Amino acid sequence: MLLGVMADTHDRLPLIDRAIARFNERKVPLVLHAGDFIAPFVVPRFKPLKARLIGVFGNNDAELEILRRKFAEINGEIRGRFAEISIEELKIAMLHGQEEELLKSLISMGSYDIVVHGHTHEAKTYEKNGTLVINPGETCGYLTGKPTIAVLDTETLGVEVTQL
Repeated sequence: MLLGVMADTHDRLPLIDRAIARFNERKVPLVLHAGDFIAPFVVPRFKPLKARLIGVFGNNDAELEILRRKFAEINGEIRGRFAEISIEELKIAMLHGQEEELLKSLISMGSYDIVVHGHTHEAKTYEKNGTLVINPGETCGYLTGKPTIAVLDTETLGVEVTQL
């Protein structure tokens, strides 16, 4: 199965649209969002997504309960600051990643097959202690000038980072 992975959308509406279109083209059944949606007015841009969405809050997100409620209205699920997701016998941890000590602990403890995070705005994928770590980079493109998303193949654990 292919999973979409994104983070740090930061209200950048045209790039959210592009990301959703790419995920729809790839026919991913699930998209994971590692936080920093920012404001509730972005939620309608996710409505065209033909996949289930699971997200977590980031350090810049505001009006958290409104974000959670509006995503629920379009069949999205915001779990809070942390999500544990099981898919095809894979155990995935997702958080935004601003608490660096917590992120490092989740990666090093070996309890998860995959740890998904954002926050740094840099796309980076690596393996440590048997855990695949995925940061899809910044969908918004504000800091690096390179808006990116990722697609994870759950069978091969291959990750493709794509620039929008």
